[in-house]
Amino acid sequence: MAEGDAQELREVVRRLEETVSRLEARIERLETAATERPVPPRAPSTPTPGAPEPLQEKRDLEAHLGTYWLSRVGIVALIIGFAFLIIYHFGELGVLVRVGAGYLLSAGLAALGLWLSRRHELFGRIVFGGGLALAYFVTYALHFVPVVRVIHSEPLALVLLALNVVGIVVIAQRMQSETVAGIALFLGLHTGMLSDITLFTLMSTTLLAGGALFFLVKNRWVIVPLSSLVAVYSTHVVWAMRTEAIAPGQPDSERLTLSLSFLALYYLLFSVALLVHPRELSRRAGLSFALLNWVGMLTLGAVEVERWGEPHLFAFFVTLALAQSAGAAVARGRGASPALIQAFLATSVLTLALGLPSHYEDTALVRAWTAVGLTAGIAGRVLGAGALRVVGVGILYVALGATWLPPSGRALLYAALLVSFTLVERASVAQSDRLPPPLQGRRRDTLQFFCAAGAGLALVWLVGELMPRELTTLGWGVAAFGLFALGFAVRERWYRLVGLAVLAFTLGRLLLVDLSGLPPDQRILTFILLGVMLLAVSYVYTRLRGRRS
Repeated sequence: MAEGDAQELREVVRRLEETVSRLEARIERLETAATERPVPPRAPSTPTPGAPEPLQEKRDLEAHLGTYWLSRVGIVALIIGFAFLIIYHFGELGVLVRVGAGYLLSAGLAALGLWLSRRHELFGRIVFGGGLALAYFVTYALHFVPVVRVIHSEPLALVLLALNVVGIVVIAQRMQSETVAGIALFLGLHTGMLSDITLFTLMSTTLLAGGALFFLVKNRWVIVPLSSLVAVYSTHVVWAMRTEAIAPGQPDSERLTLSLSFLALYYLLFSVALLVHPRELSRRAGLSFALLNWVGMLTLGAVEVERWGEPHLFAFFVTLALAQSAGAAVARGRGASPALIQAFLATSVLTLALGLPSHYEDTALVRAWTAVGLTAGIAGRVLGAGALRVVGVGILYVALGATWLPPSGRALLYAALLVSFTLVERASVAQSDRLPPPLQGRRRDTLQFFCAAGAGLALVWLVGELMPRELTTLGWGVAAFGLFALGFAVRERWYRLVGLAVLAFTLGRLLLVDLSGLPPDQRILTFILLGVMLLAVSYVYTRLRGRRS
Protein backbone atom coordinates (compact mmCIF):
# COMPACT_ATOMS: atom_id res chain seq x y z
CA MET A 1 0.00 0.00 0.00
CA ALA A 2 1.37 3.44 -0.97
CA GLU A 3 2.12 5.95 1.71
CA GLY A 4 -0.51 8.38 0.30
CA ASP A 5 -3.22 5.74 0.50
CA ALA A 6 -2.33 4.96 4.11
CA GLN A 7 -2.50 8.61 5.05
CA GLU A 8 -5.92 8.95 3.39
CA LEU A 9 -7.20 5.88 5.26
CA ARG A 10 -6.02 7.27 8.59
CA GLU A 11 -7.81 10.57 7.85
CA VAL A 12 -11.09 8.71 7.16
CA VAL A 13 -10.79 6.78 10.42
CA ARG A 14 -10.12 9.98 12.35
CA ARG A 15 -13.24 11.64 10.92
CA LEU A 16 -15.37 8.60 11.76
CA GLU A 17 -14.10 8.69 15.34
CA GLU A 18 -14.98 12.36 15.67
CA THR A 19 -18.49 11.74 14.27
CA VAL A 20 -19.05 8.89 16.75
CA SER A 21 -17.90 11.11 19.63
CA ARG A 22 -20.30 13.90 18.65
CA LEU A 23 -23.21 11.41 18.39
CA GLU A 24 -22.43 9.95 21.81
CA ALA A 25 -22.36 13.40 23.40
CA ARG A 26 -25.68 14.32 21.80
CA ILE A 27 -27.32 11.13 22.96
CA GLU A 28 -26.11 11.76 26.50
CA ARG A 29 -27.60 15.28 26.50
CA LEU A 30 -30.97 13.99 25.21
CA GLU A 31 -31.12 11.28 27.87
CA THR A 32 -30.35 13.79 30.63
CA ALA A 33 -33.07 16.17 29.43
CA ALA A 34 -35.57 13.32 29.26
CA THR A 35 -34.96 12.30 32.85
CA GLU A 36 -35.28 15.86 34.18
CA ARG A 37 -38.44 16.76 32.19
CA PRO A 38 -41.73 15.34 33.63
CA VAL A 39 -43.52 13.01 31.27
CA PRO A 40 -47.15 14.08 30.67
CA PRO A 41 -49.71 11.36 31.24
CA ARG A 42 -50.85 9.59 28.11
CA ALA A 43 -54.44 10.16 27.11
CA PRO A 44 -56.42 6.96 27.01
CA SER A 45 -56.74 5.68 23.49
CA THR A 46 -60.21 5.58 22.01
CA PRO A 47 -60.90 2.30 20.29
CA THR A 48 -61.89 2.57 16.65
CA PRO A 49 -65.40 1.29 15.95
CA GLY A 50 -65.23 -2.15 14.41
CA ALA A 51 -61.70 -2.78 15.73
CA PRO A 52 -60.99 -6.06 17.54
CA GLU A 53 -60.62 -4.44 20.98
CA PRO A 54 -64.34 -4.51 21.82
CA LEU A 55 -64.44 -8.18 20.94
CA GLN A 56 -61.56 -8.82 23.26
CA GLU A 57 -63.40 -6.93 26.01
CA LYS A 58 -66.41 -9.16 25.50
CA ARG A 59 -64.25 -12.23 25.83
CA ASP A 60 -62.66 -10.83 28.95
CA LEU A 61 -66.10 -10.19 30.42
CA GLU A 62 -67.08 -13.77 29.76
CA ALA A 63 -63.87 -15.06 31.30
CA HIS A 64 -64.38 -12.81 34.31
CA LEU A 65 -67.89 -14.16 34.83
CA GLY A 66 -66.68 -17.72 34.45
CA THR A 67 -63.59 -17.59 36.64
CA TYR A 68 -64.48 -14.96 39.23
CA TRP A 69 -68.21 -15.03 39.83
CA LEU A 70 -69.08 -18.65 39.12
CA SER A 71 -66.47 -19.94 41.50
CA ARG A 72 -67.71 -17.68 44.28
CA VAL A 73 -71.40 -18.36 43.70
CA GLY A 74 -70.63 -22.05 43.37
CA ILE A 75 -68.79 -22.28 46.63
CA VAL A 76 -71.56 -20.37 48.38
CA ALA A 77 -74.16 -22.84 47.03
CA LEU A 78 -72.01 -25.77 48.10
CA ILE A 79 -71.52 -24.47 51.59
CA ILE A 80 -75.24 -23.73 51.99
CA GLY A 81 -75.95 -27.31 50.92
CA PHE A 82 -73.59 -28.62 53.51
CA ALA A 83 -75.13 -26.26 56.03
CA PHE A 84 -78.62 -27.68 55.40
CA LEU A 85 -77.13 -31.11 55.76
CA ILE A 86 -75.79 -30.17 59.11
CA ILE A 87 -79.05 -28.48 60.20
CA TYR A 88 -81.44 -31.28 59.25
CA HIS A 89 -79.43 -34.39 59.79
CA PHE A 90 -76.61 -33.78 62.19
CA GLY A 91 -79.09 -33.52 65.06
CA GLU A 92 -79.65 -37.25 64.77
CA LEU A 93 -76.05 -37.90 65.53
CA GLY A 94 -74.27 -38.04 68.81
CA VAL A 95 -72.41 -35.07 70.19
CA LEU A 96 -68.93 -36.16 69.30
CA VAL A 97 -70.00 -37.46 65.86
CA ARG A 98 -71.76 -34.14 65.15
CA VAL A 99 -68.67 -32.13 65.88
CA GLY A 100 -66.28 -34.55 64.24
CA ALA A 101 -68.29 -34.93 60.97
CA GLY A 102 -68.78 -31.16 60.61
CA TYR A 103 -65.16 -30.35 61.08
CA LEU A 104 -64.14 -33.32 58.94
CA LEU A 105 -66.20 -31.90 56.00
CA SER A 106 -64.63 -28.51 56.43
CA ALA A 107 -61.16 -29.96 56.72
CA GLY A 108 -61.66 -32.10 53.60
CA LEU A 109 -62.87 -29.08 51.57
CA ALA A 110 -59.98 -27.03 52.81
CA ALA A 111 -57.52 -29.76 51.92
CA LEU A 112 -59.04 -29.99 48.41
CA GLY A 113 -58.58 -26.26 48.03
CA LEU A 114 -54.93 -26.51 49.00
CA TRP A 115 -54.37 -29.27 46.48
CA LEU A 116 -56.08 -27.28 43.67
CA SER A 117 -54.13 -24.15 44.51
CA ARG A 118 -50.92 -25.82 43.40
CA ARG A 119 -52.00 -25.45 39.73
CA HIS A 120 -54.76 -22.81 39.95
CA GLU A 121 -53.99 -20.66 42.88
CA LEU A 122 -57.07 -18.39 42.76
CA PHE A 123 -59.56 -21.22 42.25
CA GLY A 124 -57.95 -23.36 44.91
CA ARG A 125 -57.98 -20.57 47.41
CA ILE A 126 -61.71 -20.03 46.81
CA VAL A 127 -62.39 -23.67 47.60
CA PHE A 128 -60.11 -23.51 50.57
CA GLY A 129 -61.97 -20.44 51.82
CA GLY A 130 -65.17 -22.44 51.48
CA GLY A 131 -63.70 -25.01 53.80
CA LEU A 132 -62.96 -22.37 56.36
CA ALA A 133 -66.50 -20.94 55.96
CA LEU A 134 -67.92 -24.36 56.56
CA ALA A 135 -65.88 -24.74 59.66
CA TYR A 136 -67.28 -21.45 60.91
CA PHE A 137 -70.84 -22.57 60.12
CA VAL A 138 -70.30 -25.84 61.91
CA THR A 139 -69.26 -23.95 64.95
CA TYR A 140 -72.23 -21.54 64.59
CA ALA A 141 -74.74 -24.36 64.00
CA LEU A 142 -73.67 -26.28 66.98
CA HIS A 143 -74.86 -23.52 69.26
CA PHE A 144 -77.36 -21.09 67.38
CA VAL A 145 -79.35 -22.91 64.53
CA PRO A 146 -83.35 -22.11 64.72
CA VAL A 147 -88.70 -20.41 55.82
CA VAL A 148 -116.18 0.44 9.62
CA ARG A 149 -126.24 5.41 -4.82
CA VAL A 150 -126.51 8.18 -7.30
CA ILE A 151 -127.38 6.67 -10.78
CA HIS A 152 -130.14 4.08 -10.82
CA SER A 153 -128.98 2.44 -14.04
CA GLU A 154 -126.03 0.36 -12.96
CA PRO A 155 -124.61 -0.43 -16.44
CA LEU A 156 -124.86 3.20 -17.54
CA ALA A 157 -123.19 4.36 -14.39
CA LEU A 158 -120.34 1.89 -14.68
CA VAL A 159 -119.81 2.59 -18.42
CA LEU A 160 -119.72 6.31 -17.80
CA LEU A 161 -117.27 5.82 -14.97
CA ALA A 162 -115.09 3.57 -17.09
CA LEU A 163 -115.06 5.99 -20.07
CA ASN A 164 -114.28 8.83 -17.72
CA VAL A 165 -111.40 6.99 -16.15
CA VAL A 166 -110.00 5.83 -19.52
CA GLY A 167 -110.12 9.41 -20.81
CA ILE A 168 -108.25 10.70 -17.77
CA VAL A 169 -105.66 7.91 -18.06
CA VAL A 170 -105.04 8.77 -21.75
CA ILE A 171 -104.68 12.43 -20.89
CA ALA A 172 -102.39 11.65 -17.96
CA GLN A 173 -100.15 9.57 -20.17
CA ARG A 174 -99.89 12.30 -22.86
CA MET A 175 -99.20 14.84 -20.17
CA GLN A 176 -96.87 12.49 -18.35
CA SER A 177 -98.66 13.57 -15.18
CA GLU A 178 -98.55 11.15 -12.30
CA THR A 179 -100.88 13.38 -10.32
CA VAL A 180 -103.64 13.16 -12.96
CA ALA A 181 -103.23 9.41 -13.12
CA GLY A 182 -103.56 9.17 -9.38
CA ILE A 183 -106.79 11.18 -9.36
CA ALA A 184 -108.27 9.03 -12.14
CA LEU A 185 -107.53 5.73 -10.54
CA PHE A 186 -108.57 6.69 -7.07
CA LEU A 187 -111.92 8.16 -8.30
CA GLY A 188 -112.61 5.00 -10.26
CA LEU A 189 -111.67 2.61 -7.50
CA HIS A 190 -113.45 4.39 -4.68
CA THR A 191 -116.58 4.97 -6.78
CA GLY A 192 -116.71 1.23 -7.22
CA MET A 193 -117.07 0.90 -3.48
CA LEU A 194 -120.40 2.81 -3.65
CA SER A 195 -122.05 0.31 -6.04
CA ASP A 196 -123.33 -3.17 -5.41
CA ILE A 197 -120.90 -5.85 -6.43
CA THR A 198 -121.54 -7.53 -9.76
CA LEU A 199 -119.38 -9.31 -12.29
CA PHE A 200 -119.30 -6.13 -14.37
CA THR A 201 -118.16 -4.11 -11.35
CA LEU A 202 -115.33 -6.49 -10.65
CA MET A 203 -114.26 -6.30 -14.30
CA SER A 204 -114.27 -2.49 -14.07
CA THR A 205 -112.08 -2.64 -11.00
CA THR A 206 -109.73 -5.01 -12.78
CA LEU A 207 -109.56 -2.53 -15.69
CA LEU A 208 -108.61 0.23 -13.27
CA ALA A 209 -105.93 -1.92 -11.71
CA GLY A 210 -104.57 -2.67 -15.18
CA GLY A 211 -104.44 1.07 -15.91
CA ALA A 212 -102.39 1.65 -12.78
CA LEU A 213 -99.98 -1.10 -13.71
CA PHE A 214 -99.65 0.39 -17.20
CA PHE A 215 -98.10 3.41 -15.58
CA LEU A 216 -95.77 1.20 -13.54
CA VAL A 217 -94.50 -0.74 -16.56
CA LYS A 218 -94.45 2.21 -19.00
CA ASN A 219 -93.29 5.11 -16.87
CA ARG A 220 -91.94 3.43 -13.71
CA TRP A 221 -94.36 5.52 -11.68
CA VAL A 222 -94.54 4.03 -8.24
CA ILE A 223 -96.93 6.06 -6.11
CA VAL A 224 -100.01 5.61 -8.35
CA PRO A 225 -99.66 1.82 -8.70
CA LEU A 226 -98.93 1.40 -5.01
CA SER A 227 -101.93 3.45 -3.93
CA SER A 228 -104.07 1.58 -6.52
CA LEU A 229 -102.92 -1.71 -5.12
CA VAL A 230 -104.08 -0.70 -1.67
CA ALA A 231 -107.36 0.67 -3.05
CA VAL A 232 -108.12 -2.49 -5.07
CA TYR A 233 -107.73 -4.79 -2.13
CA SER A 234 -109.54 -2.34 0.18
CA THR A 235 -112.47 -2.31 -2.24
CA HIS A 236 -112.60 -6.07 -2.15
CA VAL A 237 -112.73 -5.90 1.63
CA VAL A 238 -115.90 -3.76 1.46
CA TRP A 239 -117.43 -6.16 -1.05
CA ALA A 240 -116.55 -9.16 1.05
CA MET A 241 -118.25 -7.62 4.08
CA ARG A 242 -121.60 -7.69 2.23
CA THR A 243 -122.88 -11.22 2.67
CA GLU A 244 -125.34 -11.17 -0.32
CA ALA A 245 -123.21 -8.97 -2.59
CA ILE A 246 -121.20 -11.64 -4.36
CA ALA A 247 -123.29 -13.79 -6.74
CA PRO A 248 -126.56 -13.54 -4.72
CA GLY A 249 -128.61 -16.71 -4.64
CA GLN A 250 -125.74 -18.88 -5.90
CA PRO A 251 -124.12 -21.81 -4.04
CA ASP A 252 -121.24 -21.08 -1.72
CA SER A 253 -118.77 -22.78 -4.03
CA GLU A 254 -119.66 -20.39 -6.92
CA ARG A 255 -119.37 -17.37 -4.62
CA LEU A 256 -115.96 -18.51 -3.48
CA THR A 257 -114.82 -19.19 -7.04
CA LEU A 258 -115.96 -15.72 -8.20
CA SER A 259 -114.28 -13.90 -5.31
CA LEU A 260 -111.04 -15.88 -5.53
CA SER A 261 -110.93 -15.47 -9.32
CA PHE A 262 -110.77 -11.71 -9.03
CA LEU A 263 -108.35 -11.81 -6.11
CA ALA A 264 -106.11 -14.10 -8.13
CA LEU A 265 -106.41 -11.72 -11.10
CA TYR A 266 -105.36 -8.78 -8.92
CA TYR A 267 -102.46 -10.75 -7.52
CA LEU A 268 -101.33 -11.91 -10.96
CA LEU A 269 -101.57 -8.43 -12.51
CA PHE A 270 -99.52 -6.77 -9.80
CA SER A 271 -96.96 -9.59 -9.74
CA VAL A 272 -96.47 -9.54 -13.52
CA ALA A 273 -96.16 -5.75 -13.53
CA LEU A 274 -93.56 -5.98 -10.79
CA LEU A 275 -91.49 -8.66 -12.51
CA VAL A 276 -91.50 -7.22 -16.05
CA HIS A 277 -88.60 -4.86 -15.33
CA PRO A 278 -87.61 -5.49 -11.67
CA ARG A 279 -84.12 -4.06 -12.08
CA GLU A 280 -85.53 -0.64 -13.09
CA LEU A 281 -87.43 -0.26 -9.83
CA SER A 282 -85.89 0.91 -6.59
CA ARG A 283 -85.37 -1.61 -3.82
CA ARG A 284 -87.98 0.04 -1.61
CA ALA A 285 -90.61 0.16 -4.39
CA GLY A 286 -90.06 -3.47 -5.34
CA LEU A 287 -90.32 -4.69 -1.77
CA SER A 288 -93.42 -2.56 -1.12
CA PHE A 289 -95.21 -4.01 -4.16
CA ALA A 290 -94.26 -7.57 -3.36
CA LEU A 291 -95.19 -7.41 0.31
CA LEU A 292 -98.44 -5.44 -0.09
CA ASN A 293 -99.60 -7.72 -2.92
CA TRP A 294 -98.84 -10.77 -0.80
CA VAL A 295 -100.58 -9.40 2.28
CA GLY A 296 -103.71 -8.47 0.28
CA MET A 297 -103.99 -11.87 -1.36
CA LEU A 298 -103.20 -13.76 1.82
CA THR A 299 -105.60 -12.01 4.18
CA LEU A 300 -108.57 -11.56 1.80
CA GLY A 301 -108.15 -14.98 0.25
CA ALA A 302 -107.94 -16.72 3.60
CA VAL A 303 -111.02 -14.88 4.90
CA GLU A 304 -113.04 -15.76 1.79
CA VAL A 305 -112.01 -19.41 1.81
CA GLU A 306 -112.75 -19.78 5.49
CA ARG A 307 -116.13 -18.06 4.94
CA TRP A 308 -117.35 -20.06 1.92
CA GLY A 309 -115.28 -23.25 1.86
CA GLU A 310 -113.25 -23.89 5.00
CA PRO A 311 -112.13 -27.43 4.05
CA HIS A 312 -110.09 -25.88 1.23
CA LEU A 313 -108.22 -23.42 3.47
CA PHE A 314 -105.00 -25.41 3.68
CA ALA A 315 -104.99 -25.94 -0.10
CA PHE A 316 -105.28 -22.15 -0.51
CA PHE A 317 -102.23 -21.53 1.69
CA VAL A 318 -100.18 -24.17 -0.12
CA THR A 319 -101.17 -22.74 -3.54
CA LEU A 320 -100.20 -19.22 -2.50
CA ALA A 321 -96.90 -20.47 -1.08
CA LEU A 322 -96.11 -22.17 -4.39
CA ALA A 323 -97.06 -18.96 -6.24
CA GLN A 324 -94.63 -16.97 -4.09
CA SER A 325 -91.91 -19.52 -4.77
CA ALA A 326 -92.58 -19.23 -8.50
CA GLY A 327 -92.34 -15.46 -8.11
CA ALA A 328 -88.90 -15.88 -6.54
CA ALA A 329 -87.76 -18.05 -9.45
CA VAL A 330 -89.06 -15.53 -12.01
CA ALA A 331 -87.48 -12.65 -10.09
CA ARG A 332 -84.14 -14.41 -10.11
CA GLY A 333 -84.43 -15.12 -13.82
CA ARG A 334 -85.27 -11.47 -14.52
CA GLY A 335 -82.24 -10.28 -12.58
CA ALA A 336 -84.14 -8.76 -9.67
CA SER A 337 -82.36 -7.52 -6.58
CA PRO A 338 -81.45 -10.11 -3.90
CA ALA A 339 -83.78 -8.36 -1.46
CA LEU A 340 -86.79 -8.89 -3.75
CA ILE A 341 -85.90 -12.54 -4.34
CA GLN A 342 -85.51 -13.13 -0.61
CA ALA A 343 -88.84 -11.39 0.05
CA PHE A 344 -90.60 -13.86 -2.27
CA LEU A 345 -88.85 -16.81 -0.63
CA ALA A 346 -89.51 -15.66 2.93
CA THR A 347 -93.19 -14.95 2.29
CA SER A 348 -93.55 -18.34 0.64
CA VAL A 349 -92.34 -20.13 3.76
CA LEU A 350 -94.32 -17.82 6.02
CA THR A 351 -97.49 -18.53 4.03
CA LEU A 352 -97.00 -22.25 4.46
CA ALA A 353 -96.38 -21.85 8.17
CA LEU A 354 -99.54 -19.76 8.58
CA GLY A 355 -101.58 -22.45 6.83
CA LEU A 356 -100.42 -25.33 8.99
CA PRO A 357 -102.95 -24.74 11.85
CA SER A 358 -105.81 -25.28 9.35
CA HIS A 359 -104.61 -28.83 8.75
CA TYR A 360 -102.74 -29.91 11.88
CA GLU A 361 -103.22 -29.54 15.60
CA ASP A 362 -101.46 -30.24 18.88
CA THR A 363 -98.37 -32.41 18.52
CA ALA A 364 -98.61 -32.73 14.72
CA LEU A 365 -98.78 -28.94 14.41
CA VAL A 366 -95.66 -28.42 16.50
CA ARG A 367 -93.82 -31.06 14.50
CA ALA A 368 -94.87 -29.45 11.19
CA TRP A 369 -93.76 -25.99 12.35
CA THR A 370 -90.45 -27.43 13.52
CA ALA A 371 -89.86 -29.16 10.19
CA VAL A 372 -90.75 -26.01 8.19
CA GLY A 373 -88.57 -23.80 10.38
CA LEU A 374 -85.59 -26.14 10.17
CA THR A 375 -85.98 -26.56 6.41
CA ALA A 376 -86.21 -22.78 5.93
CA GLY A 377 -83.13 -22.19 8.05
CA ILE A 378 -81.04 -24.74 6.18
CA ALA A 379 -82.40 -23.63 2.77
CA GLY A 380 -81.51 -20.06 3.64
CA ARG A 381 -77.91 -21.15 4.15
CA VAL A 382 -77.84 -23.07 0.83
CA LEU A 383 -79.47 -20.23 -1.15
CA GLY A 384 -77.63 -17.48 0.69
CA ALA A 385 -80.95 -15.91 1.74
CA GLY A 386 -80.64 -14.26 5.13
CA ALA A 387 -84.34 -13.33 5.25
CA LEU A 388 -85.24 -16.99 4.79
CA ARG A 389 -83.06 -17.97 7.75
CA VAL A 390 -84.66 -15.28 9.90
CA VAL A 391 -88.14 -16.53 9.01
CA GLY A 392 -87.02 -20.06 9.78
CA VAL A 393 -85.81 -19.09 13.25
CA GLY A 394 -89.06 -17.18 13.85
CA ILE A 395 -91.11 -20.28 12.94
CA LEU A 396 -89.01 -22.36 15.33
CA TYR A 397 -89.86 -19.91 18.10
CA VAL A 398 -93.56 -20.22 17.23
CA ALA A 399 -93.20 -23.99 17.46
CA LEU A 400 -91.44 -23.61 20.79
CA GLY A 401 -94.29 -21.52 22.14
CA ALA A 402 -96.88 -24.00 20.81
CA THR A 403 -95.33 -26.89 22.73
CA TRP A 404 -97.71 -26.05 25.56
CA LEU A 405 -100.69 -27.12 23.39
CA PRO A 406 -100.11 -30.89 23.32
CA PRO A 407 -101.19 -32.61 26.53
CA SER A 408 -98.31 -35.08 26.35
CA GLY A 409 -95.16 -35.99 24.44
CA ARG A 410 -93.53 -32.62 24.96
CA ALA A 411 -90.09 -33.99 25.70
CA LEU A 412 -89.53 -35.20 22.13
CA LEU A 413 -90.77 -31.86 20.79
CA TYR A 414 -88.32 -29.96 22.98
CA ALA A 415 -85.48 -32.24 21.90
CA ALA A 416 -86.34 -31.75 18.22
CA LEU A 417 -86.43 -27.97 18.69
CA LEU A 418 -83.10 -28.01 20.52
CA VAL A 419 -81.49 -29.87 17.62
CA SER A 420 -83.20 -27.59 15.07
CA PHE A 421 -82.03 -24.37 16.69
CA THR A 422 -78.49 -25.74 16.91
CA LEU A 423 -78.42 -26.88 13.28
CA VAL A 424 -79.69 -23.53 12.01
CA GLU A 425 -77.11 -21.72 14.16
CA ARG A 426 -74.28 -23.87 12.85
CA ALA A 427 -75.51 -23.35 9.28
CA SER A 428 -75.52 -19.59 9.81
CA VAL A 429 -71.86 -19.76 10.87
CA ALA A 430 -70.91 -21.66 7.75
CA GLN A 431 -72.80 -19.13 5.60
CA SER A 432 -71.39 -16.03 7.30
CA ASP A 433 -67.85 -17.29 6.75
CA ARG A 434 -68.44 -16.64 3.03
CA LEU A 435 -69.47 -13.03 3.62
CA PRO A 436 -67.15 -9.99 3.66
CA PRO A 437 -65.56 -9.48 7.11
CA PRO A 438 -67.55 -6.32 7.95
CA LEU A 439 -70.81 -8.25 7.56
CA GLN A 440 -69.78 -11.48 9.25
CA GLY A 441 -69.87 -10.33 12.84
CA ARG A 442 -73.06 -8.30 12.65
CA ARG A 443 -75.18 -10.91 10.86
CA ARG A 444 -73.70 -13.87 12.67
CA ASP A 445 -74.04 -12.43 16.15
CA THR A 446 -77.70 -11.47 15.73
CA LEU A 447 -78.86 -14.79 14.31
CA GLN A 448 -76.64 -16.84 16.61
CA PHE A 449 -77.99 -15.04 19.65
CA PHE A 450 -81.60 -15.92 18.81
CA CYS A 451 -80.66 -19.50 17.90
CA ALA A 452 -78.71 -19.98 21.12
CA ALA A 453 -81.51 -18.42 23.17
CA GLY A 454 -84.04 -20.71 21.50
CA ALA A 455 -81.85 -23.72 22.13
CA GLY A 456 -81.50 -22.64 25.76
CA LEU A 457 -85.25 -22.38 26.25
CA ALA A 458 -85.82 -25.74 24.58
CA LEU A 459 -83.20 -27.37 26.81
CA VAL A 460 -84.56 -25.80 30.00
CA TRP A 461 -88.09 -26.96 29.18
CA LEU A 462 -86.82 -30.38 28.15
CA VAL A 463 -85.04 -30.92 31.46
CA GLY A 464 -88.05 -29.53 33.31
CA GLU A 465 -90.27 -32.05 31.52
CA LEU A 466 -88.03 -34.94 32.49
CA MET A 467 -87.33 -34.03 36.13
CA PRO A 468 -89.79 -33.99 39.03
CA ARG A 469 -91.50 -30.66 39.69
CA GLU A 470 -89.89 -30.46 43.10
CA LEU A 471 -86.44 -30.41 41.48
CA THR A 472 -87.18 -27.64 38.94
CA THR A 473 -84.29 -25.51 40.12
CA LEU A 474 -81.86 -28.38 39.88
CA GLY A 475 -83.19 -29.08 36.38
CA TRP A 476 -82.45 -25.50 35.37
CA GLY A 477 -78.93 -25.95 36.67
CA VAL A 478 -78.54 -29.13 34.63
CA ALA A 479 -79.80 -27.26 31.54
CA ALA A 480 -77.27 -24.49 32.14
CA PHE A 481 -74.53 -27.11 32.52
CA GLY A 482 -75.63 -28.65 29.21
CA LEU A 483 -75.47 -25.25 27.51
CA PHE A 484 -71.93 -24.76 28.78
CA ALA A 485 -70.97 -28.19 27.48
CA LEU A 486 -72.52 -27.41 24.09
CA GLY A 487 -70.81 -24.03 23.99
CA PHE A 488 -67.40 -25.51 24.73
CA ALA A 489 -67.96 -28.39 22.30
CA VAL A 490 -68.79 -26.19 19.29
CA ARG A 491 -66.56 -23.34 20.53
CA GLU A 492 -69.35 -20.82 20.46
CA ARG A 493 -69.64 -18.34 23.32
CA TRP A 494 -73.34 -17.53 22.73
CA TYR A 495 -74.36 -20.87 24.21
CA ARG A 496 -72.18 -20.23 27.23
CA LEU A 497 -73.61 -16.75 27.71
CA VAL A 498 -77.12 -18.15 27.54
CA GLY A 499 -75.97 -20.71 30.09
CA LEU A 500 -74.89 -17.87 32.36
CA ALA A 501 -78.34 -16.30 32.00
CA VAL A 502 -80.01 -19.60 32.89
CA LEU A 503 -77.71 -19.84 35.91
CA ALA A 504 -78.78 -16.38 37.02
CA PHE A 505 -82.45 -17.41 36.95
CA THR A 506 -81.56 -20.65 38.67
CA LEU A 507 -79.83 -18.88 41.52
CA GLY A 508 -82.71 -16.41 41.83
CA ARG A 509 -85.21 -19.23 42.15
CA LEU A 510 -82.88 -20.99 44.52
CA LEU A 511 -82.81 -18.07 46.91
CA LEU A 512 -86.42 -16.86 46.53
CA VAL A 513 -88.27 -20.16 46.31
CA ASP A 514 -86.26 -23.18 47.29
CA LEU A 515 -84.93 -21.84 50.55
CA SER A 516 -88.41 -21.91 51.97
CA GLY A 517 -90.45 -24.16 49.67
CA LEU A 518 -88.48 -27.41 49.35
CA PRO A 519 -88.37 -30.27 51.81
CA PRO A 520 -85.07 -30.68 53.61
CA ASP A 521 -83.72 -33.61 51.59
CA GLN A 522 -84.53 -32.02 48.19
CA ARG A 523 -83.07 -28.74 49.40
CA ILE A 524 -79.84 -30.46 50.33
CA LEU A 525 -79.63 -32.30 47.01
CA THR A 526 -80.38 -29.13 45.02
CA PHE A 527 -77.78 -27.00 46.72
CA ILE A 528 -75.03 -29.60 46.70
CA LEU A 529 -75.43 -30.70 43.08
CA LEU A 530 -75.84 -27.13 41.88
CA GLY A 531 -72.74 -26.10 43.76
CA VAL A 532 -70.76 -28.97 42.25
CA MET A 533 -71.89 -28.04 38.73
CA LEU A 534 -71.03 -24.38 39.23
CA LEU A 535 -67.60 -25.26 40.50
CA ALA A 536 -67.04 -27.67 37.61
CA VAL A 537 -67.92 -25.00 35.05
CA SER A 538 -65.74 -22.46 36.81
CA TYR A 539 -62.88 -24.95 36.89
CA VAL A 540 -63.12 -25.40 33.10
CA TYR A 541 -63.03 -21.61 32.67
CA THR A 542 -60.02 -21.45 34.94
CA ARG A 543 -58.12 -24.10 33.00
CA LEU A 544 -58.88 -22.42 29.67
CA ARG A 545 -57.73 -19.09 31.00
CA GLY A 546 -54.55 -20.70 32.29
CA ARG A 547 -53.82 -22.18 28.87
CA ARG A 548 -54.31 -18.78 27.20
CA SER A 549 -51.93 -17.21 29.68
